[in-house]
Amino acid sequence: MSKDTMTSRERWLAVLNREKPDRIPMDYWATEEATRNLCAHLECDFDEACTRLHIDRRLTVGGKYVGPPLAEETNVFGIKTRLVDYGAGRYAESVNAPLARYNSVVEIEAHYTWPSPDWWDYSHLPETVKGNEDCIVQGGLSEPMLTYKRLRGEAQAFMDLHVNSDIVHYCLGKLFALAYQDALRIFETIPGVVSITYVAEDLGGQEGLLYSPEHIREFFLPGMKRMMDLTRQHGSFVFTHSDGAVRDIIPDLIDIGMQVLNPVQWVCPGMEREGLKRDFGDRIVFHGAMDNQRTLPFGTIDDVRREVLDNIRILGAGGGYILAPCHNIQSITPPENIVAMYETAYAASSAV
Repeated sequence: MSKDTMTSRERWLAVLNREKPDRIPMDYWATEEATRNLCAHLECDFDEACTRLHIDRRLTVGGKYVGPPLAEETNVFGIKTRLVDYGAGRYAESVNAPLARYNSVVEIEAHYTWPSPDWWDYSHLPETVKGNEDCIVQGGLSEPMLTYKRLRGEAQAFMDLHVNSDIVHYCLGKLFALAYQDALRIFETIPGVVSITYVAEDLGGQEGLLYSPEHIREFFLPGMKRMMDLTRQHGSFVFTHSDGAVRDIIPDLIDIGMQVLNPVQWVCPGMEREGLKRDFGDRIVFHGAMDNQRTLPFGTIDDVRREVLDNIRILGAGGGYILAPCHNIQSITPPENIVAMYETAYAASSAV
């Protein structure tokens, strides 16, 4: 018998508002290859797979690009990519760095054209959300350092924090401003509809922070706070993605407005679930926590089931948890483990 007495949207909002849902909401993140494998295993399409596994899908909305024509395999920033096959999946990797050759802000201003917010149209959004009232709607995205590293090249971007801080401030300012306008135009086009806004930056690595706390506070947090303020002013929840060991910067993120932390990579130092729940569980919602490095790809079905139950017991104690994988499920993950994850969580809904 179905335990569902709420729609997916109602279920998400109950957790986000620190109310009791009918069961744990369950989100889905995966590569195209992993999704194809899952659908082949279940012998159905993705919509049917989500229904059978009780996945609470998000509807992600955004502007439609109407700007100048783009060269093949090139994005609005002039970053060219090519698909690289790693044997278990294909990924679009950058093959150029449009701003790498410049040594000053003056040079960039003279030779580079930043995308304009007017290159996107939002008039289709009311029609997009029509008929999807049962889904939680996600709109708006900010992750400027990810783009900056592609514009400058990975190594140069890290060195810039020390030797070209003016370039970093200038470029991140442009990128934050573009993201701000994008989110604002989404909010204004479909007022009151968007419930989740993605204000992200990968601040952590496998063992610790990728940047010093001082650099995070100087370069990232002011722009992130402005995005978070805008998000909360329009009634949307701030969903912050940061992989890795980010424990040391979580208090700062909470102080500037973070409401949901993803992906809770608890295998990293300092990210133990018990400590996160104890120290921050009364202020933020946790999203993710299903280990995508060991348990899902390499664990047994019983390992997956144990981890689901542990996450619900620890992170879901008293509410405040949305179950999902720690980033995209990869193609090497057995479909049986994916099914076990969602079936176990659904069966354990009485533990919410």
